[in-house]
Amino acid sequence: MKRDDIRNIAIIAHVDHGKTTLVDELLKQSGVFRTGQVVEERVMDSNDIERERGITILSKNTAVTYNGVKINIIDTPGHADFGGEVERVLKMVNGVVLLVDAFEGPMPQTKFVLKKALELHLPVIVCINKIDRPEARPKEVIDEVLELLIDLDADEEQLDCPIVFASAKSGVAILELTDKPVSMKPLFETILDYIPAPEGDENAGTQVLISTIDYNEYVGRIGVGKVDNGTIRVNQDCVIVNHHDPDKMRRVKISKLYEFDGLRKVEVDEATVGSIVAISGISDIHIGDTLCSPENPQAIPFQKISEPTISMHFLVNDSPLAGQEGKYVTSRHLRERLFRELNTDVSLRVEETDTTEAFKVSGRGELHLSVLIENMRREGYEFAVSKAQVIYHTDENGRKTEPMEECVVDVPEEYAGSVIEKLSARKGELQGMSSFGAGSTRLTFLIPARGLIGYRNEFLTDTKGEGIMNTVFSGYAPYKGDLSYRSQGSLIAFESGEAVTYGLFNAQERGDLFISPGDKVYAGMVVGEHCKPEDVEVNVCKRKQLTNTRSSAADEALRLTPPRIMSLEQCLEFIDNDELLEVTPKSLRIRKKILDSLERKRAARRN
Repeated sequence: MKRDDIRNIAIIAHVDHGKTTLVDELLKQSGVFRTGQVVEERVMDSNDIERERGITILSKNTAVTYNGVKINIIDTPGHADFGGEVERVLKMVNGVVLLVDAFEGPMPQTKFVLKKALELHLPVIVCINKIDRPEARPKEVIDEVLELLIDLDADEEQLDCPIVFASAKSGVAILELTDKPVSMKPLFETILDYIPAPEGDENAGTQVLISTIDYNEYVGRIGVGKVDNGTIRVNQDCVIVNHHDPDKMRRVKISKLYEFDGLRKVEVDEATVGSIVAISGISDIHIGDTLCSPENPQAIPFQKISEPTISMHFLVNDSPLAGQEGKYVTSRHLRERLFRELNTDVSLRVEETDTTEAFKVSGRGELHLSVLIENMRREGYEFAVSKAQVIYHTDENGRKTEPMEECVVDVPEEYAGSVIEKLSARKGELQGMSSFGAGSTRLTFLIPARGLIGYRNEFLTDTKGEGIMNTVFSGYAPYKGDLSYRSQGSLIAFESGEAVTYGLFNAQERGDLFISPGDKVYAGMVVGEHCKPEDVEVNVCKRKQLTNTRSSAADEALRLTPPRIMSLEQCLEFIDNDELLEVTPKSLRIRKKILDSLERKRAARRN
């Protein structure tokens, strides 16, 4: 059976190439919103952090109707840290729209997502977006995309893919650069003509592969997947099986069934071949599970999601200021929240440790873990986290191996030397160098993942904020040797209390401060960055001693340099192996793991 009234597509691209904006326009021009309705920009980015950062973190399902055909669209993340989302949703679709920026061209994540689509033999529509950019170079970008397809061993049919030019922001698409842009109609028509309709046997037993898990506090876990064969109905008895877990076989009942319509989930009584459905009421449904008829329980093969490459410890906050700002502070709260995250995040791993006070959390990159930390912080959790560490493996010869990243850097020519010097010192190997646009250079490195920890801020400083750096996981390689992460030491508070101007004025000669007068501090808390490599203790609570012959106004007013206010990512990059970041809903404080000065010195001697 062929469902000509349905098309299932995923929009894939590198970060910031315009996927979500394109989906917005497809929704608007298909009539999902009524005339005059006020619609936010990037309506698919429903999460606060997604809106603030302008990135997609979780893949989203939507559906539009064009000329009587229902087009199920999946908007996927573009950032490498959320690649696990892309890998699994491709099993739900029959083709992809590859979006490429008309100026930047194919980037590392473009290669990653396209490779996954080609491995599944999915047809590809290439959409060159942002053609209205002043520096756009669409013709050159087409050649670069075709070169990438050849490099990834695309077959003849995939190489002969249609090319659409678009400006998602303006809501227009054209098939030839000489055409007059009017609407998104050329893209809609190309999708209907080129993406095959889903096929399956409607008379066979039910088979639905769960590719995404949504979570709702009221109904619990919601499994989202495509009906591959048969029909699924409300109140139907099914069996859950899993391709990677042959022993798994459990009977369940379908209590609620939904299909997507625009931005809503609509309850339906049944769905057949090709439909993308959401199923609620099954408490322990997981990604990769197949819902089957009890008569013929056959699991659908599902690729394993790539393993995490980076980990950090989440600990109960035990600082002197613990419990003053957070709502959830105990190890039970922390454990419950971390394991709940596994409901929706397939790329995350959470492990118990020797102590009940700490949990090892592993993910695909620093951004992946920092988004989790920020979400927990906003929900009222208070905890501490350690420095990110890469996850090492051992190969068949017993050698230690480490994760490597392909790092592509676009910088103005005058900063290229500085970037090459810094990344080479971090064990990066320059793989290629080319001119790119007016006065820009594109550098390609292969670098250990740990070499990039803490580098992003330095990179922005070195390139005066004009550089763009993108990375994608490349594989494991033999250990490249030891690295030093930080060239400067920390300024450590000598005693607990409240920071005062006099103490801060004396301390600021030693380096950059992170705090202001009136901030609470405690012994062992990091209050600044030392201008020399070693750590040094400073007394920021020290007050000026007053006598009968000397008034507080006798000296001229003390001038303080404004403190360096750091974001969550900057704090995570700054902390060293013997430090922790204390995270509360209101504050971010860097501290030493061992707060007591004498104990710290003894531990340093032992090491």
